[in-house]
Amino acid sequence: MGAKPTRGAIARYHLVRWVWVAGLAALALFAFPSGVTNLARLLTIGVRADRQVVAPFDFVVTKTDEELRREADAVAASVRPIYDFRAEAYDSAQAWARGFFSSLDSVAKRGREAVLLAAQRAGVPLAGAEADYLVRGSKRNAMERALGELLDRTLAQGAALTLEPDSGLQIIVRRGASETPVERARVFTFNTYIDAVQNAQPDPGSSTAGAVFLKLARRMFRPTLIRNDLETARRRSDLAAGVERAKYAVRQGDLIVETGQIVTGPVQERLAALHAELVRRGATTSATLGGKIGVLLRNLLILSVFWVLMFFYRRETYVKLRQVGTVAVLFACAIVAAATVARTAPAHGELILLPFTAMMLTVLFNGRVSMIAAMILAALIGTQPAFQDTPVLFLCFTGGVTAALSVKTLRRRTHLYLAVLVVGLGYLVGALALGLASDWSLREIGTRALLGTSNGLVSASLTILLLPVAERVAGITTDLTLLELSDPSRPLLRRLSLEAPGTYAHSVAMANLVEAACNRIGANGLLGRVGCYYHDVGKLASPQYFVENQSLGGNPHDRLPAAQSAEIIRLHVTEGLRLAREAGIPEIVTAFIPEHHGTSEIAYFYDRAKKQGEPGVRRDDFRYPGPRPRSIETAVTMLADSVEASLRVLEGLTPGKLEAAIDQIVKGRLTTGELDEAPLTLQQLEQVRAEFVRVLTGMYHNRIDYPESSGGITRAWQPARPAAGS
Repeated sequence: MGAKPTRGAIARYHLVRWVWVAGLAALALFAFPSGVTNLARLLTIGVRADRQVVAPFDFVVTKTDEELRREADAVAASVRPIYDFRAEAYDSAQAWARGFFSSLDSVAKRGREAVLLAAQRAGVPLAGAEADYLVRGSKRNAMERALGELLDRTLAQGAALTLEPDSGLQIIVRRGASETPVERARVFTFNTYIDAVQNAQPDPGSSTAGAVFLKLARRMFRPTLIRNDLETARRRSDLAAGVERAKYAVRQGDLIVETGQIVTGPVQERLAALHAELVRRGATTSATLGGKIGVLLRNLLILSVFWVLMFFYRRETYVKLRQVGTVAVLFACAIVAAATVARTAPAHGELILLPFTAMMLTVLFNGRVSMIAAMILAALIGTQPAFQDTPVLFLCFTGGVTAALSVKTLRRRTHLYLAVLVVGLGYLVGALALGLASDWSLREIGTRALLGTSNGLVSASLTILLLPVAERVAGITTDLTLLELSDPSRPLLRRLSLEAPGTYAHSVAMANLVEAACNRIGANGLLGRVGCYYHDVGKLASPQYFVENQSLGGNPHDRLPAAQSAEIIRLHVTEGLRLAREAGIPEIVTAFIPEHHGTSEIAYFYDRAKKQGEPGVRRDDFRYPGPRPRSIETAVTMLADSVEASLRVLEGLTPGKLEAAIDQIVKGRLTTGELDEAPLTLQQLEQVRAEFVRVLTGMYHNRIDYPESSGGITRAWQPARPAAGS
């Protein structure tokens, strides 16, 4: 039992696979242009424009932060300050005046001292002469009336202790729910109130009366206007927030800068606004570090989807670093091709060679992997800034998916023509859909369909040209390679047919049986056929020691000990592996050589060794080296080889005997555990058994009797003598 891998080993295992994602994301970042209009160089005042820039759409030039602040301050300053009228302050002044003079009226008859005392209690210190003046009722009444009139002219109209310095000429006076603009000059403050006192005294000729009147007026002053700073600030803030950020609009088609023109402040202002709008729309990449990191992360997220799907649902590819690298290289080809189109003809997404990547992935892996890859690459390419506001995403999706479907089976040259036709049809339907939605002309629709068909032709040609290289790099054997390996003129097969014709005939018969069974259960029938062609090539080392190659003269095993015979039989596995390696046979085909026997016993010679009493007979010495079948195709080949060998020794073969023999062989392989490592379900095993019965029943059917003179026989096959290892 192997040691459990450390966390560091696990991290390295995944890192070498995911580093491809980071590399592809970075490739997309740097390969694609930053946008449809790269204005980075023109954003500096004083440079000379190297090209003409015309507004591609309507956009707005916005104010700078400083301009916005100044305008907001100016607007806020235009808000007139709010003062609330306090009626209770006016009422308080009136009430004090009434109370004061009422108290004087009640004590005036008692003379100066009583008036002085009453005034002192009211908070008004009086001199003796001033008290004598107020003792007289007529003087007192006149002063009360004058003070009342003063209050009506000042406090009742609105008086503030002070007015805050403001640039405005008016204030807003709020009386309940109503608001009234009032000139600042008409608003009394304490100082202007005192000035009004000088002009309002009832006895201008008396200095004593003026002094008393001033003392009483000062004592009666109450500010009836209170500044509402909170409401004023709120209104100013609301007004400042409502300042329009737009400075002016630039219309589509407006000339922004001419070739050779020096970039001035206003021109730079418009260029900067256009650049910002392009970034906002995703039509260009921000030149800032954050903008670059954002695009890189977006690319990483899109590409990571495929690697996650590969990890969970295509583990057989994920574990093989060569195959992961092949996928990454094909992704890189699509990215580079798309970047080339972005720099030359960004409006023609049908020129992107995404169908090539899709075709290669279909042939190397399968259509499902290819379709998912095509959709993810379409998303990656379509979100690049250079393709913003173009139908590239839709065209890549259409071309990639149809290309993945077009080469699902690629075994003949005619399939190549079909692939081109399917891809061209996909682009035609896509162009028609876009044309009807965007009111394209028939000429433009036809042109795009023709370009898409040309793309399919180029992609299919590149696929055929580069497929052998991709197979070698990825370590994958495609159907085209299997077809090449099935050619009887291949050196190894030619040797087998000439030097071991019986083995060759046995291999061909098995190939028909295995291919039919594999196709029945959804396995790779072509792989099964080719594997059968090569499964016994090791018998070329000593063909005469295998019964199918022996003439009627004799069996060389009759002169050998059973253990030596078993070793010769075992050697055809190791010799087969050697010959396959020398001939460059792919591993997936070479696996048939050891796995079709697994670790099963060489039962004939083991039984003979026991009967002859050979010393030191061990069961393990009479076993094939293995391994056991690890694929559906090699498992079916094991069963077919056992069935074919058994039928050679059965006499009086009938459909019932045939079916019983097949059942016994299948059950025997299950019982001994030879099929434990093969991904073969019991349902598939039953289908294989049924297909064996169907094919072999047709091969060993009854025939009509022929006259003896014609050399006819009553059955299609006569059993041979016992086999000495198949």
